[in-house]
Amino acid sequence: MVESAWVELASSGVRPRDHCLDVVNDVLETSRLTQNDAERAVERLVTFALSDEGYPVRESALHAVGTASTYYELPYRVVEPLAAGVDGFEPLLLTYVLAILGCTHDQAALPIVERFLHHHHPEVRREAADAVTELSWHRESAQDETA
Repeated sequence: MVESAWVELASSGVRPRDHCLDVVNDVLETSRLTQNDAERAVERLVTFALSDEGYPVRESALHAVGTASTYYELPYRVVEPLAAGVDGFEPLLLTYVLAILGCTHDQAALPIVERFLHHHHPEVRREAADAVTELSWHRESAQDETA
């Protein structure tokens, strides 16, 4: 199902692409993909999120990555291009990116997320604070385990 969605994405306009990304999201939500397949799907979704496609396509791609981060442990390296392109996102899309970075539990995301604690949009500040909390909690848990 995911492969047919990728094929459709390659040849579709914005509305059908948005629908195809919803299909990918639905598949990720089943948590039936292997970890490797989920990571490959997320890498492709990140590419769409960073593209010059229309807003609905970029939002659907980020929504699907967020879904994947709920059902799979996504390593930072898979979503790192989002961190590199973080300044190019509109506030609503930025909230997705910050949540995704927080879900990686990787301390490399912390300085990027912290930059948005004083953003002019309250939703962005709130999501940045949640992501910092998630990253800090994970760091403290890891320190407790090694102690």
